[in-house]
Amino acid sequence: MSLLVVGTMAFDALETPFGKVDRIIGGSATYVAWSASNFYHDIKQVSIIGGDFPQSEIDNLAARGVDFAGVEVVKDGKSFFWSGRYHMDMNTRDTLVTDLNVLAQFNPTLPESYRDSEIVMLGNLVPAVQMSVLNQMRQRPKLVIMDTMNFWMEVALDDLKKVLTMVDVLMVNDSEARELSGEHSLVKAAMKIQAMGPKYLIIKKGEHGALLFHEKNVFYAPALPLEDVFDPTGAGDTFAGGFVGHIARTKDISFENMKTAIIVGSALASFCVEKFGPTRLQELTKEEIDQRIKEFVELVNFDIINVA
Repeated sequence: MSLLVVGTMAFDALETPFGKVDRIIGGSATYVAWSASNFYHDIKQVSIIGGDFPQSEIDNLAARGVDFAGVEVVKDGKSFFWSGRYHMDMNTRDTLVTDLNVLAQFNPTLPESYRDSEIVMLGNLVPAVQMSVLNQMRQRPKLVIMDTMNFWMEVALDDLKKVLTMVDVLMVNDSEARELSGEHSLVKAAMKIQAMGPKYLIIKKGEHGALLFHEKNVFYAPALPLEDVFDPTGAGDTFAGGFVGHIARTKDISFENMKTAIIVGSALASFCVEKFGPTRLQELTKEEIDQRIKEFVELVNFDIINVA
């Protein structure tokens, strides 16, 4: 299954209680590509960057099977830049700077070779851009996965609702699910959101794991308890990359296989938070990934003995 990834490729400046970095590679599509490329090697990247984006970063991802024909390069422009500071709990953060730069003119035209992709991963972007990408596909993809955020619910709700009718899997966090649905109960929220279009809903709960909903079926995957959480930036996109990479590798879009994909995504996300930016993802080995997935399985595997 060919995989199309749409999102940002950017620079971040990050500050956490454990350190600070003034300029590091970031962006949703960057994290998704690094994560998914551990499992699948036909990734078609769609993004926009300035002339300041390092060629070495592009070369490193290209070596892992990421195609950049769909990445627009504005040579005299600057790449998207975001700066944030995390609080001690690492679940809340303050945005310090958001410079859209070339992202303000992002209106992607898909290369012809991208328009038959069977799986599409839509990173968190303006809903109108997400819809434009789907409208350029020659036929409906077998699976469309979409990420969004509360900002678009507040400033572009009509467009967001339109694109929701075109996707199969929606990924949001718990507060976003509640805002989109108007329901406090996540079970009720899931039912309302599925009625908007997505057949599957993934609700990310950070250090408390993730929920997968499909019709009346629910699957819960816990987060792995970690000694150190150094930088949570990109963890959600890394989760999405692990999820979609597993789906693309197995060519299985069933609910049962999505359960496994949730575990794979959670395992990759647990690596992401161990260092600043995508640094940890860039040095991962297959053995480390296999061991981490095994730890997740052992975390939830138990036998009930002597209940009566």
